Amino acid sequence: MDRLQSMRIFAKVVELGNFARAAQALSMSKAVVTRYLADLENHLGTRLLNRSTRKLSLTETGQVYIDRVRTILSDIDDADAIASYAAKKPSGTLRIYSVPQFGKAQLGPLLPEFARHYPDVVLDVKITDRHVDLVEEAIDVGFYLDVQKVDGDMVSRKLATSEILLCASPDYLAKHGTPATPEEISQHLCLNPSYDFLRDNWMAFDKRIGRDSYRSIPIQSQVISNNADMLRACALAGMGLVLRPSFQVGDDLAMGRMVRLFPEHCFGALSVSMVYPSRRQLSAKVRRFVDFIASKFPHPEEDVWMRHCIHRVCEEKLRALGISHPARMRIVGA
Repeated sequence: MDRLQSMRIFAKVVELGNFARAAQALSMSKAVVTRYLADLENHLGTRLLNRSTRKLSLTETGQVYIDRVRTILSDIDDADAIASYAAKKPSGTLRIYSVPQFGKAQLGPLLPEFARHYPDVVLDVKITDRHVDLVEEAIDVGFYLDVQKVDGDMVSRKLATSEILLCASPDYLAKHGTPATPEEISQHLCLNPSYDFLRDNWMAFDKRIGRDSYRSIPIQSQVISNNADMLRACALAGMGLVLRPSFQVGDDLAMGRMVRLFPEHCFGALSVSMVYPSRRQLSAKVRRFVDFIASKFPHPEEDVWMRHCIHRVCEEKLRALGISHPARMRIVGA
C-alpha cells in the first residue's frame, strides 16, 4: 500500500465529503478510492470514517488522524517547494486565512496579481470569523486584526493601520438629516457590530484636543450583526449610521456611495497584520507571498486606504476640470 497516496486520498475524501467527488477530483474511479481507504483502515486497524447512504463523517480517531495527515501533507508540499526554491519557481498549495472584512475587501484584488506572477501556486483561501489555529489547520499565512489573539510563537508583521470611520449614505442623510455634533448621533439609527462594548455606546474623541476629550455616546441600534458585509450593505441601503474600517469603505467614500461624518473625531483604529508560523523554514511559495504582500504595504503606520480614497476624490475633481493626467500630480497632505 502506498501510504502517502492513501493519506492524500483520505484527505480529499474528508475535504469533499463524498467518495465520488473525491474520485473525480483525483481522476480516479470510485472503486479505487474506496479500496485505498479500506486498505488504510485495515493497515491502521481502526475505522476512520462512518459511512451511511447519505453522508460520511469522521470517527473520533479519524478526526485526530486527519489533523496529523494535513500537517504531514503540508510539510511534504513545503519540502517540495523548498527543493524548487533554487529554481525560483514556487509551487504547491498556499493556504491562506483571513477575517472576512479584510479578506473580501483587500485580498480579492491582490490574489489575482500574485497568481499571475506564480501560476504554479494553488491558492487555498479560508475566509471566516472563526478563530483559526494556523499550525493545527496547516495554514501558511493568516491576516489578523489587532482585536484577535495571535499565539506568541508566530511571526506577526504589521501591514497597515486602518481608521474606524463614521459613515452614512447620502440617501439616509437626505431623509434623516446630518448630525451637527457627535452628541446628535444618539438621535439617529445606528448599524452596530455585535460586540458587547459597542452595544449601547460608541466612543470618540476630538483629534484637535486629544484623548482627554474622549466621550461615550449613547446609541439606538437599527441593526446588530456580527457580519461586516451585512453592516456595510445596510448602510449603503440608507438604514443608518455605521462605524467601519477604512479598508472596507474607502472606495465607497471615494465614489460618493457613502459620506464620512466628523472626520475631526477619532472613533478608533485597527492594525492589520500578516501572521505565519515560525516553527519551520519558510518555503518558496510562502516567502514569495509574504514578500509580495509586504511590498503592497510599505508603510505600516499609514492608513493606505484613506490615502487611496483622497487620491480617488482628487482625481475625479481634476478630471471634472479637464485635467487629463491627474495621476502625475502629487497630492499634498494626502
